[in-house]
Amino acid sequence: MTSLSEKELSSIKDSLSEEELLVKKYQMLAEHAETAELKEKMTSIADKHQGHFNQLYSKLS
Repeated sequence: MTSLSEKELSSIKDSLSEEELLVKKYQMLAEHAETAELKEKMTSIADKHQGHFNQLYSKLS
């Protein structure tokens, strides 16, 4: 694996934080959704951002 520069690591760290925040935000919105359709949509978006987080995190191993 190619070593990442400090700037690249910092960018990945920032992106991980942003994706983590989005996951938490959409999970919270899903919990408070008033309809099943809205809850499903919010959960889907949270899952998408969790996938982004996982992909970024895999770049660190």
